[in-house]
Amino acid sequence: MPTTSTQSRTVLGRFPAGAPRGSWPAEEYAAAQRTQGTTDARVVMDLGSDQFPVVTDTAE
Repeated sequence: MPTTSTQSRTVLGRFPAGAPRGSWPAEEYAAAQRTQGTTDARVVMDLGSDQFPVVTDTAE
């Protein structure tokens, strides 16, 4: 019998989409989280709020 797992996201931080040109605060934050080795943080786009949340997936 196949086993399925459900994944949910944990939002680690939110950054406005209107950062100054050449500035990537969400990407920098996600990279710092990955460097610490505590999470596999990544950036996604939330079109409804015009923000870049930094998220990590967690298995349930």
